Amino acid sequence: MLPYETTNIFEQLPRFIFKMPKVVPDQEGKFQSDELFRRLSRETEVRYTGYRDRPVEERQMRFQTACREGHTEVAFIATGTNLQLMFSPCSNGYSEGCDFNKEQGKVHIKSCFIMNGVCVRWRGWLDIERLDGVGCLEYDEERAQIEDAILREQLERYQQRLRDFDEKQRLYRSQHERHAEVEVRTSRLGKNRVS
Repeated sequence: MLPYETTNIFEQLPRFIFKMPKVVPDQEGKFQSDELFRRLSRETEVRYTGYRDRPVEERQMRFQTACREGHTEVAFIATGTNLQLMFSPCSNGYSEGCDFNKEQGKVHIKSCFIMNGVCVRWRGWLDIERLDGVGCLEYDEERAQIEDAILREQLERYQQRLRDFDEKQRLYRSQHERHAEVEVRTSRLGKNRVS
C-alpha cells in the first residue's frame, strides 16, 4: 500500500479533461421536437409539491414564505414532472420572478433554468389557498444565445487543446525517430570500426 504523500499515476499524466457542456448545440430545435418539451410548453395544471405530509395551513404558509425567499417546488400534473424553481427573492410582494400583487389570491412566477440541455423559462401562477394553478415552459431565446456563445467558446478551447496535444505528439514522435536514427548510425559506425 502506498502512503498518501506519494504522487499517483493520474497526477503524473497530462491534464486533458473535458467539462460536459451545459447546453446542446441546437437548443431551439430540441425544444420544438422533443416530446417532453412539447407537452410542457402547453399551459397545463400545476401543483405545489412541498411539505405534502403537513397540514394545509402550514403548507400554505411555507409556500408563501418560500416564494418570498425566491424558490418553490411545483409539478406538472399531467406528466408528473417535478421542478425546483428558483427566482429573485420578493420584497414588498413583487420581484422579477414572483408577483403577489398581480392578482388577488394568486402568485405569478417566472423562473429561468436549463433543462435537458435547453434554456427554458417556467411561467405560471398558483392559487395561494388551493396551492394549484396553471403553468408552462417557454423557450428562453435570450439566455439560449448567451449559453450558445459559451458553448462555442468552450468547443473552440477544446479543439485548440486537441491541436496542441497533436502537435506535441508529432514533435515527440519526430524527436524519438531522430534519436533512433542516430543510435542506428552510431551502432553501424561502431561495427564498421571493429571490422
